[in-house]
This record gives sequence, C-alpha cells and structure tokens, in this order.
Amino acid sequence: MPRFDAQQLLHFGQSVLTAAGASPEIAADTAKYLLEGDLLGYSTHGYKRLYFNAKLLAEGQARGEGDISVLKQRAAVASWDANFLPGPFVAAKAVRQACDMARDAGTATIVVRRAQHVASLAAYLQLATEQGLLISLLCSTPAQASVAPFGGKAAVFSPNPFAIGVPTSDKPLLLDMSFSMTAAGKIRQYWERQQPLPWQAIVRADGQLSSDPADYIEGEGAAILPLGGTELGYKGYGLCLMSEIWTMSLSNYGRLDGASDGESNALFVQVLDPSAFGETADFLRVTDDLVARCKACPPLHSDSPVRIPGERALAKRAYQLQQGVKLDDATWGRLQRAAQRFSVTPPTVRDD
Repeated sequence: MPRFDAQQLLHFGQSVLTAAGASPEIAADTAKYLLEGDLLGYSTHGYKRLYFNAKLLAEGQARGEGDISVLKQRAAVASWDANFLPGPFVAAKAVRQACDMARDAGTATIVVRRAQHVASLAAYLQLATEQGLLISLLCSTPAQASVAPFGGKAAVFSPNPFAIGVPTSDKPLLLDMSFSMTAAGKIRQYWERQQPLPWQAIVRADGQLSSDPADYIEGEGAAILPLGGTELGYKGYGLCLMSEIWTMSLSNYGRLDGASDGESNALFVQVLDPSAFGETADFLRVTDDLVARCKACPPLHSDSPVRIPGERALAKRAYQLQQGVKLDDATWGRLQRAAQRFSVTPPTVRDD
C-alpha cells in the first residue's frame, strides 16, 4: 500500500475541501479529523471519505459555511441543529464545547441533529482526554437502515458507533466500536478487495447467513447482524435501539423525519470532569490500577499479551506520523480523482 507524509495529506485535504466550497475553518477541521481516523487505523472512516465529502460540498448536499443552530441550552445541556455542515467540523466543535461546559458544571451533554457524516468517533476522544476529562460519543444515521434487530432479517438500524475516552496517568483508554457485527464501510472494504468477511455478519433477504460482501453491496434486502450475531445478538440489538433513542429521540429528529437526508448523523456527546466527583489523583489511582491488572493478566496465548483499548491505535498513530500514513489502492485512487476534479496537486507517495 502507498505511504504518504501526514502533513502533506493534511494540506492536500484542506486544499480539496476549500476548493469544494468549505470555509478555511471547516476545511481544516474536516481534513484533520478524517486524517486522524487513518492515523488511528480506522481507515474505512478516514481519507477514504475525502472525495465523497468534497463532492457533497461541491454539489450543495453539505454546507461549506454557516452557523450551527442552538435549539436548547442549559448549564450542562445543549441541543444543536448542524444544518448539514460537515460532520468532522461539527463533532469537534461539539466536543470542545462540551469540555468547556463540563469544566464549569462537572458534566456536559450535547445532542446534535443533521450533521453530515462525522466519520470515526475515535478521532475526537483525545480532545477530552488530553484535558483529563472522560468522554462518550454515540452516533446514528436517521436515513440509513442497514442492521437487523435480533431475530429479524430486514434492516432497521444504522450500525451506530459508540466511543469512550478515559484519561490515565499514561496513555488514554480509547474505545471505538459499533453495535452491529461490522460496519457497512468495512463490508465495502472487503468487497473492494474481493475478499470474504471473516464472519457471517450478513443476513440475506431469504434469511440465510453470509460472509460474502457482494450479498450486501450488490444484493437487495440484505442486512447486517447486530453485535453478537444469531446467538447473542440481543445484546447488540438492545444497544442499537438505545443508541438511536439517545441520538435521534433526544435530538427530536429520527427516521420519520430524515428519509431524504442521506448520510446526515445524529450525535450524542457527553463529557465528565472527574474532579467534580472527587479527587483527580484518586480517580487516576483507581483507573491506573485497573489498567495494570488488565496488562498483568496471563495471556491466553503466550505471543499475544492482553492489550488495553486504544493501545494498538495509539501505537499505529505514532508509527504512521513518523513512517508515513498507509492508504489502500482504492483510497489512493479516490484522492487522485479529488485532485483532478478540484485542481489540487495530489500528495506524493513516499518511497523511503
């Protein structure tokens, strides 16, 4: 896979988005947090999306400038309408605002409706953890139905990612997962590579299980199974349902409202300041002990020690910042299309 300098990719992304109609501030945040997805290893939600995001801006399906509407505001709670501004810009702004509010109130919750696709939730976690704050994020897509409820064979939910960030005395804990067995973007990635999924995560319209990504991408009526699959999927189903209540119901904008909104997301952001609950030193003492106990656990396989959430992602981020960001051939092709369409010089492939 080709490798690229991270700063060069960032500049390229900003230039493409600006040429597509984004303001400098929106282009900067959108490029930064798409790239952060790649750096952390969430490549399905990184620069793979850059061309599509720019296309939405150029065609007026996302807004390149303008304001977020504040619908409700209290000391520790806010409800926003993003008015189809780019999701990475909106999500970063919501997290920053929630952090500021939590510093005053001890906690803060912001719900957002109609943000264009926010990409990887993991990308925003360190905005909070670097300040010693805890953060949780939930996201759903009112116009997307791709995940079946437990016991069903037709799609009702979106994959509904969930992310948590926790500060420690060392590196933060970062968890990013979806409440489905896999995400639609991951299925598309396997389809582009002409590879089967590692698991039977798809249920076809006839009720048969499948690991063939073509059944989902090319077929009709297929759905993704909830987290836990056919045996334990009641867990993922329950989490999918509750996630959509936390995001759609609280933002007052759900499936009955957003049928034509494409990828627009509903987002739930919650930040906690541990100093509001007790001594920060004691919070870190207990958290560090939990991490140490996990790391000290005898491994099931001697060559695979127990890792903590985010450990591999942060190591990959550090490596790619130094050695270059790996992008698959399909993503590189999309970047070349973006360069051509928006008359921007493409990034240079590293050969060191």
